[in-house]
Amino acid sequence: MKNFPVVLDVETKYSFREFSDPKKLEISVAVIFDYASAKTFSFEEKEINKIFSFLEKASYIIGFNIKSFDLEVLQAYYPGNLNHFKTFDILEDIKEKVGRRIALNEIVLATLNKKKSGSGLEAINLYKEGKIDQLKKYCTDDVMLTKELFDFGVKYNEIYYPTPNGKLAIKVNWKKYLEDNSKNDTPLTLPF
Repeated sequence: MKNFPVVLDVETKYSFREFSDPKKLEISVAVIFDYASAKTFSFEEKEINKIFSFLEKASYIIGFNIKSFDLEVLQAYYPGNLNHFKTFDILEDIKEKVGRRIALNEIVLATLNKKKSGSGLEAINLYKEGKIDQLKKYCTDDVMLTKELFDFGVKYNEIYYPTPNGKLAIKVNWKKYLEDNSKNDTPLTLPF
């Protein structure tokens, strides 16, 4: 059976202003795009255990800044070690090629001519105001922008970033993350 990647984004209840440890930020909402079913799925904190079956079956977990943020936040909820998951962090790849971090909004604007629908701090406020449906929409929007960016890179072998003199191309080789048929070698979550 062929395994497919998932695209992941996590929103939190707290910011780094309140806690420096990502494991203490607590999940408000997590969303994935599952390439196997071509659907998005959203999970509130109370149902976060349902996300792990998707992650465990995925060939890769793809995201923007997922290694130092999303997976670190999720680690507080997972009984195993999330470092065993096969991941592809788009921000990490960009930083390696360009030499600095570039915001997702800047990359998608230069590459896709689209913008994020909000910010992480606005997402925290949505949670505090109890606007969970809006929060899920924001997180889903981020997942879909990340997916579109990834798909663009797979198709054209480049993405773009803004500079004061216009946009520049970043050559990428992302097809392997979509075409790799292997399964994550992650130990499955415990059944209890």
